[in-house]
Amino acid sequence: MIVSLYRDDLNSQLNGIQVSEIRQFDEVASSIPDILKLTLGEPDFNVPTHVQLAAKKAIDNNFSHYTTNAGIPELRQAAANFQNQKYGLHYQANNVITTVGASEAIAAALTAILNPGDGVLIPAPIYSAYSPLIALNHGVEVRINTRTNNFVLTPELVETAVQAHPELQFKAIVLNYPNNPTGITYRKNELEKLIAVFQKYHLWVISDEIYSELTYGEQHTSIATLIPEQTILISGLSKSHAMTGWRLGFIFADVALIEQIKKVHQYLVTSATSIVQKAGVEALTNGADDGLKMAKEYVQRRDYVYREMTSMGFEIARPDGAFYIFAKIPAEFNQDSMAFCQDLAHKNHLALIPGHAFGTEGEGYVRLSYAADMARLHEAMKRLRAYMTDSTNKN
Repeated sequence: MIVSLYRDDLNSQLNGIQVSEIRQFDEVASSIPDILKLTLGEPDFNVPTHVQLAAKKAIDNNFSHYTTNAGIPELRQAAANFQNQKYGLHYQANNVITTVGASEAIAAALTAILNPGDGVLIPAPIYSAYSPLIALNHGVEVRINTRTNNFVLTPELVETAVQAHPELQFKAIVLNYPNNPTGITYRKNELEKLIAVFQKYHLWVISDEIYSELTYGEQHTSIATLIPEQTILISGLSKSHAMTGWRLGFIFADVALIEQIKKVHQYLVTSATSIVQKAGVEALTNGADDGLKMAKEYVQRRDYVYREMTSMGFEIARPDGAFYIFAKIPAEFNQDSMAFCQDLAHKNHLALIPGHAFGTEGEGYVRLSYAADMARLHEAMKRLRAYMTDSTNKN
């Protein structure tokens, strides 16, 4: 018999943290028979064959021991070259840390820069991982509600948020673009307007650009091209190469800062998986454009779902990247986002994510992931339309 030694004097910040509502809802929905899930942010494509073969070769060659903490030099240089060639940056291998996914990259960056009580600005609605990491590092999160401006952050919104909290020393702002959950992204002229206020308040910009290869229309612009000395750039291969389970991410920053973040990274994970690092080299060199092939299909899916859902009465800020639709629930449905998604899942066997999972700023919305083939999306729209046209579901 095991006698519990659990005590309640753990890190007090854990008391305000819950398991992600995205994961919670996905698990509940999974138990419903015949459920069609458009919930998780995971590409439905397979990892490119040539990347798989690179991993197998690494296994055959017994490349199974510790690597250097920041990752093998050839991968770090490949990651730097990828950013330089794609987005006009100027990184070298010593500007890069290889991490266990973008999530660990964000955790390591926040841990490295935050002191207790430091303020961190968060444009919202936003993916749920950032807030708990800020809290665990005893930072103070201040959210900026962007839904008043069609989910686009402006210098005025940043200025207002800072001025509303004179008691705080603001250390950083987290940008995620293309954005999860809205799919909104920023063009160069929009970023140029933002950097003035970021420089005014000496903010580190933790720029999560994991969806950079999945932009539709204009070429992605990294804010690191404008203020490299203030930017901590986060990227990875989960979205561009469908390698979610392989857990390979990157931090790019000034060399002096990289040396400090590397300390955190070392004591969190030691190093990323050796075999996956070899696969990463292949993905970033011979597979540099693999994500663009997926993006072409995502555009067709986006256009179809956007057209169908707007015809059903949803209001949607048309996404320019990632693979999400963030849709406002029509007013005649007198339910909050959780109740709406639960009802839809149980009655019509379609699972979407409640907007509340992305903060109170997302209440009244639902997020749909169109990382699914067209056959599944056609069926999903059929089920959604049946629910939306059933008068018993309305006020």
